[in-house]
Amino acid sequence: MTELRGMELEAEFAVVGKELGLAYKEGFWVIKRLSFSIKKGSVFAILGPNGCGKTTLLKIILDLLQPQVGSIHKRGEMALVPQLFQVSFAFSALEMVVMGRAKKIGLFSQPGLKDRRLALEALERLNIADLAARPFPELSGGQRQLVMLARALVAEADILVLDEPASSLDFKNQALVLQWMKRLSRENGLTVVCTTHQPQHALAAADEALLMTGEEGGLVGRADEILSEANLKRLYGVDIKRLSFEHLGRVEEALTPVYLKLS
Repeated sequence: MTELRGMELEAEFAVVGKELGLAYKEGFWVIKRLSFSIKKGSVFAILGPNGCGKTTLLKIILDLLQPQVGSIHKRGEMALVPQLFQVSFAFSALEMVVMGRAKKIGLFSQPGLKDRRLALEALERLNIADLAARPFPELSGGQRQLVMLARALVAEADILVLDEPASSLDFKNQALVLQWMKRLSRENGLTVVCTTHQPQHALAAADEALLMTGEEGGLVGRADEILSEANLKRLYGVDIKRLSFEHLGRVEEALTPVYLKLS
């Protein structure tokens, strides 16, 4: 009965990593004894300084790399929303989204009416149907990110993996992408896994977070608990303040690094 209860418990998770380890050269472990569980339908943020192994972990989750020790288990299909996606040809936004249907269409088949309909519905879902005919290279960074989210949606994936989804975006587009991450989780039941350099983004959008401290296992927990001033200073080596304020009748919180002025 104990084993059965364990199986029922794990069915709640989309991704489970156990004691993961990977070294690019002997004795240099990028990831060491890392364990985490990502609940289905949640937003899970991975944070850490440059070189801490965030991209390596994403590659393990996406099956692009295999851990040398430990194991990782996933339930459901995955779709990647890459950072700053570039194309060499002037495909329209609609064509870019239709490409997300590639696995469903088949190697030697062409997109059909159903594929175009689903692509248009995804653009409408994200309130960017007016961009359908626009050349993808001419779109703003925020618009491109939303198109890539639509592309991931039509892939009918259960797990969306986003690499720095709000990188290089202005404040308005950062807020828009974070809002859609939460909405796709809450309204569509999708599991969203993302890396970020911005603790504030994780606090605003994530249910749980992994802090890759460079130590065995890192730190994993509820985002609102683990994103403390002490943990973030340990992670980044700078003072970070967590501030409370009232906005539109609600108490909100924000994280901000302390940059001292030169005297």
